[in-house]
Parts: sequence; C-alpha cells; structure tokens
Amino acid sequence: MYQDYYGFTGKPFQLSPDARFFFDSRAHHRAMAYLRYGLSQREGFIVITGGIGTGKTMLARNLFAELPHDELVAAQLVSTQVEADDILRLINAAFGLQHEHLTKAALLRNLEAFFRARKDEGKRVLIVVDEAQNLPPRTIEELRMLSNYQDDQGRALVQSFLLGQAELKDTIQRAEMEQVRQRIIAACHLEPLDIDELRAYVEHRLSCVGWKGNPELDDGVYEVLLDATGGIPRRVNTLVDRLLLFGAIEELTRITRSQAETVAAEVQSELGGELMPQPVQLADEDAVETQDRLASLEASVKRVADRQRKHAQLLKKLLMLQVEGDVDD
Repeated sequence: MYQDYYGFTGKPFQLSPDARFFFDSRAHHRAMAYLRYGLSQREGFIVITGGIGTGKTMLARNLFAELPHDELVAAQLVSTQVEADDILRLINAAFGLQHEHLTKAALLRNLEAFFRARKDEGKRVLIVVDEAQNLPPRTIEELRMLSNYQDDQGRALVQSFLLGQAELKDTIQRAEMEQVRQRIIAACHLEPLDIDELRAYVEHRLSCVGWKGNPELDDGVYEVLLDATGGIPRRVNTLVDRLLLFGAIEELTRITRSQAETVAAEVQSELGGELMPQPVQLADEDAVETQDRLASLEASVKRVADRQRKHAQLLKKLLMLQVEGDVDD
C-alpha cells in the first residue's frame, strides 16, 4: 500500500533476501571479499558467522548473483539437523542426481562422477551451506572429505562455504574438528550496523525503489531505529516497513522521532515485548515525576490503540473495494 502512496517501484523492506537490495556495509564488504578470495583460491573452506538477521543469507544470494556460471556449478543448501549420510543425499538432490534409497557408497560414486564430469567441461563445483550451525561435527567432516576429490594436478574438484550463527564457531573449535580447521582459509563474523551504517542502509534500500526524499526521515528516526533493533538488518526491515505504512496512513511527507517511537512501541507490543516497564519502588520526592511519566506512557498506549484501529478500518475499506471490484468484473 505505502509503495503506491510514496511512488515506490517496489517494496524496499521485504524480509525475504533479495540480492538487488544488497548493502555493502563494512562487515558485509569484508565477508564478500573473503568469499571472492575463496573462489579465487579454488580450494578450502570459507566460514561466515553472524547473529540471527544479520544478513548471512543475503550474502549467499549476492554471491550467487555474481558467480561466473560458465566456470562454476553451485548449489545452496539450507541445513537442518542432518547426519553425514543425509548431507550427501541433500547434495545429490541439489545437483539433480539420484539420491533416494541409495547407500552411502552409491551417493559418493554419484558425486564423484558429477564432479569429474564438470571438470571435463572446464567447470568446478561449489557447495554453499546456510544455517550451518545446525550441522553435527560428523556432517561437517563429511563435507571436508568431499574436498579430497581432486584432478590429476591435485586441484580440488569441489569447494564448500559455510554460513551460520555463532554456534558454528563453537562446533569448529571442538577437538575432533582439527582437520576441518586446517582447511579453513578465511573466516568472518558479521556485526550489527552502527548508526551511520543503519542510516545508509535504510536510504540505500529506499533509493533502490525510486525514493526521492519523500517521506523525509528526521535524524532522530535513525536513533530510534538503532535503539529498537540493535542494528540487526532484518529487524530494521520490519520496523521501517511499519513506519512507512504509518506514514502512508497518516499521509505524511516527513516522519519525526516521536512518530518513530510510537510505531516502535506498537511493533514491540505486537511481538510480545513489554511496552511499559515493570513497576519499581521510588522515593516520595519522585512521586510527581513518576505520575507524569505514567500519564505520558498511558497516552502512548492510547495512541498505539488508536493507530491499530485506524489500520483495521483501512484494511476493511480496502477489502470492501476489492469485493466491489470483483462484483463489477
């Protein structure tokens, strides 16, 4: 809805990763440099870790968007708690190979034949595993074993990149993972955005859909975004998406810090967070100030409730218009 109101060509803050919106923050720039370096080395593991919502899957999408497909055949796996044989089955399936009801030996023969066939075509194979923190040590070890497939010059036929949450680092540091650690040629951890990067991130995504300064976002809006999201890109997307919806409903061309605080409180309330702090014991001389603060908080809650009612009324009108349009058709 707000896309039409502000004249955007698309939805700038969708939650699903889209390489068109890739933002080259310091952390993501470094991570992409490591991934490209890994490709240039043609061997070894690259490990990228980061918290939930920091953009690991976006990195994978951006990598796949720039891969030289005449040189590489790549597959992306989103892992669950899979054992060693299961990861082989998933890799076979990702490359379109027979994988059902096969023994481990047959799965490995399939993969070796596939790797060597691609080598004969002048190509090599890349496996990117997302959510790799879910992999048990034996499964990561199985990925390492695949790197033992080499051509006559001793060059690896397949390479693996692992992307996952911080727990992946803990797994790799285990004593039995020494051989895996020796194959890691670069590793990087994604940090949240700081205030300057957050502002640049928001404006970058808006610019991708034709934003020309409408709505204008006050400086204080970015401070609210940082406080409310911790600089986590996925959380930023959620909050700015709602902020733009708020702006369209209120027919705003400028969004202020106060309005951003209202929307942040509304989203926090909907997600189960505490909108109001727990009561605490205060000294008598603070009583008047406390009453004022409580009154202010109650007013904020009322504004949130009013906003929700407006949202519901607007959605109802939109549905009625849709029904009327269907009847006219």
